[in-house]
Amino acid sequence: MRVKCVICDQIQSIEDDSFQAKRLRNRPIHTFMCKPCEERITEKTNQRIATGNFKLYRSKSEDDEW
Repeated sequence: MRVKCVICDQIQSIEDDSFQAKRLRNRPIHTFMCKPCEERITEKTNQRIATGNFKLYRSKSEDDEW
């Protein structure tokens, strides 16, 4: 399966039988990122977390007693 990175538009080939290929076929909301882009984003995010000014906004989960 040929896939295109959403950030750098690099075209790569992944196995048709892989979990990632199945996820991309069945759920169009999922996107593909190549390894260099993924590593770069991870590195930059970790640097931002280390500064202390990084806020991660998560939805508040309400505990339901039922």
